[in-house]
Amino acid sequence: MKLLNDLFSTDYGLMSTTGIGFMLCMAAFFLRMFLVKMNEPPAPKVAGQQTLTEGA
Repeated sequence: MKLLNDLFSTDYGLMSTTGIGFMLCMAAFFLRMFLVKMNEPPAPKVAGQQTLTEGA
């Protein structure tokens, strides 16, 4: 109980909780973003546009 009391009542505990929550939200955002991007069809190639594999 002392652990939970320190976690939610001290400045360092609240900052830790905020940091952990922020990182979990950021992980969920990036997971969703990458999954959506992976399932998108490739964009059509514009004339004159080079890809990374074609070189400069």
